[in-house]
Amino acid sequence: MTATDVDDLIQTSLLGEAVENAPIGVFVADEEMRYIAVNRAASAMLGYERDELLGLLATSLSPLPDATERYREMVAAGERSGTTRALRKDGSEIEVEYWSCTTRVAQMTVYVTFVRPL
Repeated sequence: MTATDVDDLIQTSLLGEAVENAPIGVFVADEEMRYIAVNRAASAMLGYERDELLGLLATSLSPLPDATERYREMVAAGERSGTTRALRKDGSEIEVEYWSCTTRVAQMTVYVTFVRPL
């Protein structure tokens, strides 16, 4: 293992821990719109356990009738931000601000959304 490999490993570990402990929700979805990773803040914000969120469709957490269309617009544009409502596990809704983008992680395309309650 080279010094560069060690530096990359440290960098990746630090970023992962920072995201896990960030005060905003971080949601990562795959190309089928299913959540494949979420941080603690995301789980707490919506009242779910992490394993309950994993595998859910991103659009299933939106009360908006055009959620699928809006998600597809973000995918096509590569980025989207704004405010919306999100469904909590108990059925209540919260107003949130979000920023979503498309990126590549481990040679796969993923969609990352950063969310904070308003």
